[in-house]
Amino acid sequence: MASTKKVKQYLACWFQLGKKLVIDNGKEVICLETVVINNQYSPEFEDCWQKLLALEGKNCYLEGVEPTIDVLLSPAWDIVSCVKCQMPIPQLDLGIQSPGCPCIDVPLWPNIDLPLPRSPIDNQSYLNKIKARLDSKY
Repeated sequence: MASTKKVKQYLACWFQLGKKLVIDNGKEVICLETVVINNQYSPEFEDCWQKLLALEGKNCYLEGVEPTIDVLLSPAWDIVSCVKCQMPIPQLDLGIQSPGCPCIDVPLWPNIDLPLPRSPIDNQSYLNKIKARLDSKY
């Protein structure tokens, strides 16, 4: 089962590549300018996420992807890395797999010269872990 955290990261990564979120079967389409600011998601992204949660993800999906957000949160689905581009993609735990990666309609992707989209990173925590490892060696 894909956790809400994994689905949130999945959406954030694809928003960074310009994918749109279709809400209520096309009544609204959201394309975010800013997704990550320093070590946190942008207020714009958090507002979008709260809107999705309020709708329980029903009839909401990432442009070019079959399963809706509510389906992704069901036990039948997981979020894994695409073998072609390393981006997060939905995958059935069992049964017939989805036809492919959402990157199929993203021009010039994958591009190994560019960094992959990412989730927010807590730099202080990351640096403290490095410091702790160094301290333990000396």
